[in-house]
Amino acid sequence: MSMHYNLLFSEGRIGSVILRNRVVLPPLEVGMANFDGTPSEQLVAYYEERAKNGLGLLMTGITRVNERHGAGLPRQLAMTSDRHIEPFARMVERIHRHGTKIFCQLHHPGRQSNSLMIGSWPLMERIGRLWPGYWKYFFKLVPAAEKFAQTGLVPAVVAPSAVACEYSKQKTRALSTREVRSLVNDFVRAARRVQQARADGVELHAAHGYLIQQFLSPRTNRRTDEYGGSIENRMRFILEIIRGIRGLCGPDFPIVVRLAVDEYYRCVGQPGEGIELALGVEIAKRLEQAGIDAIDVSSANYETMNYWLEPASFETGWRKNLARAVKEAVGIPVLAANVIRSPEQAEAQLQEGCQDFVCLGRPHLADPAWTRKAAEGRERDIRRCISCLWCFESFLTNAAKGETLECAVNPRLGRERETAEPLKNGAGRVVVIIGAGPAGLSAAGILGQRGFKPIVLEKNAAVGGQLQLANKPPKKEKINWCFADLEHAALQNGAEIRLNAEATPASVKALAPYAVIIATGAKAVVPPVEGVHLPHVCTVTEILNGSVRLKNQRVAVIGSGMTGLETAEKLAEEGNRVLVAEMMDRIAPGVHPQHLDDILPRLKAYSADFITGHKLAKISAGVVFLESVAGGKRREEKADAVVLSVGVQSNSALAAALQPHFPRLRVIGDARRVGRIPQAVRDGFDTAWNLM
Repeated sequence: MSMHYNLLFSEGRIGSVILRNRVVLPPLEVGMANFDGTPSEQLVAYYEERAKNGLGLLMTGITRVNERHGAGLPRQLAMTSDRHIEPFARMVERIHRHGTKIFCQLHHPGRQSNSLMIGSWPLMERIGRLWPGYWKYFFKLVPAAEKFAQTGLVPAVVAPSAVACEYSKQKTRALSTREVRSLVNDFVRAARRVQQARADGVELHAAHGYLIQQFLSPRTNRRTDEYGGSIENRMRFILEIIRGIRGLCGPDFPIVVRLAVDEYYRCVGQPGEGIELALGVEIAKRLEQAGIDAIDVSSANYETMNYWLEPASFETGWRKNLARAVKEAVGIPVLAANVIRSPEQAEAQLQEGCQDFVCLGRPHLADPAWTRKAAEGRERDIRRCISCLWCFESFLTNAAKGETLECAVNPRLGRERETAEPLKNGAGRVVVIIGAGPAGLSAAGILGQRGFKPIVLEKNAAVGGQLQLANKPPKKEKINWCFADLEHAALQNGAEIRLNAEATPASVKALAPYAVIIATGAKAVVPPVEGVHLPHVCTVTEILNGSVRLKNQRVAVIGSGMTGLETAEKLAEEGNRVLVAEMMDRIAPGVHPQHLDDILPRLKAYSADFITGHKLAKISAGVVFLESVAGGKRREEKADAVVLSVGVQSNSALAAALQPHFPRLRVIGDARRVGRIPQAVRDGFDTAWNLM
């Protein structure tokens, strides 16, 4: 065990439970449970792989306590019935087998539920139990059901008050006093079932805009009964739950509360709204007085999401002040996540006294062996989370299809059983990989594990491919971790990487390869518009690779995808006045909203201009002509320079040249189909895993 992290790998205690170290997998929903709320083998394998790698404490994802209006998503755990106890107990036993303790997070989404699931889920789940094939038809109907929901002819989601969420924008009704009291019992009975399943404790989810937080926040709780108004009344709901659990489960059954101690409304232009830190600390103190065993410090909600589920622009450790403020105010243990990406950072925050336990959610998606590698002093072997938000973005898409979330840098996520051990039949045979981007490096690492001899030919002087462009805009430094970690894994598994090596049919033939993998990426699209070849016109590629440098100019960026917006920010930071033109009726159509919430305020601070609903029509010296998509009317905009960001296309010419010479030729990543980091990494992994 590494001696560098004495606190991180020291014993800790939460109530009556002793933990072997201070590393916690916090509640992070992955959408892998069975539809009936029991743990699937897929979910157990996901948890077990992290437990066997040394976790001190594992907390389950959101676990339903109410079926009628408490469903968060189709594939989540549930503790609403005694039939859930034994399947959960079997999972607990498998986690305990590895020396890891397990707490169950109890949850009700409140206004963050889906109106389509209100009242209907118990029937759907019952049909699914009787007819397992039902689910494939259920998810085919989801798109039509979502369109129907837009009519408003659906049941309202429930909340303390009829205050709809600005993010989900669903019809919302206030719970009656009787319903609130009934929900208290739902939480208490669920906790008892968790205890009967031999789990080690429970966590109450009072963060991220879910029901308990909705009661605590003056923004969402405007009740006039005993559950609203004063802080004492707003806390009554959670305090009654705590007292009920203590009465039914006894004094030694640990209770943790995940608490949003700051909702960060001031950071989205709404100062004075909701819970701010002083109030959050006061709530934490009162929870300690109520007899809970630990506080899991978090922040924000769906309306301020970037301040809980941070994009890449947020610095590591940016909100440790929240945990520190709570720890200085209470005597019980404090757990906290805080964009912690390295063992060094984790140990430092423990040494500083910011917290008692380190929560690592997304880092354990990226690398299930994070804890073991840290304990063994193998820090460089850790595959780092790059905060790209693909996990949440894919989760939002996949949950509506009954599928699981994904990780951009870990293609094994959710496939732990199927990819436990690669077939090691390479026998030293050479596989030539052309291109050292994420797809090529991913393939090289797996081929090395399988015993092949991967030789990577990269025409440039460094690995990374398109990521050597993606890392150039402001606040995108974490992109470097992706290709650095992929390169490290490839070299560690015996790959040979040759830089400045232009691949030709002759040079590849000379290596006598068993197979050839083409990973040559993509190239910028240049539209057939008059003036695109003028000297003051370039592509985003030329801006990002440094071959074109602009300063103190009026620059028109054509296209508002994330590459266009990030390039615009780089140009603005370098002193240019930027105009972004988009042919669709809104900026960055199809881009995950969190990314827009992150970058648009920074661009507006640079006084960037935006024009939507206009396509590029013509470029001339000092002027760009934009044409209205709707009416065809043209407008002129002054531009000293024009930067094209209208997409990329596969760079597959080499594949066509090599195909006749190599029967085992595979094309992967952007060279096969233009995508993003997760698609490239997974494509490389799967191709290498299945090569025969």
